[in-house]
Amino acid sequence: MPAEERTGALWDALREVMDPEIPISLVDLGLIYDVRREGMAVEVDLTFTATACPCMAFIHFDIQDRLQREPGVAEVKVNEVWTPAWTKARISPEGREMLKTMGVSM
Repeated sequence: MPAEERTGALWDALREVMDPEIPISLVDLGLIYDVRREGMAVEVDLTFTATACPCMAFIHFDIQDRLQREPGVAEVKVNEVWTPAWTKARISPEGREMLKTMGVSM
């Protein structure tokens, strides 16, 4: 089974995890780089827009909390990754539209 099919439901769950500062999902902001599942364990590669993001701990908790509510998920590990660096090019079209409604142009 392709990786996307194995983790598609997990990506959908992560779309419910909002950035604590703006109401846009981490997925639509392009902060989630990868999601892998091995049995009941899930690993998420996550980046931030800045190395000193004051919300890092909240975001880690929100990801773990949301994914552990998925069927068959018992353990969630969140890896912070900094390569490649996040850029606004990673924002999804849906994320851009949401930002536009808040008066932020991309």
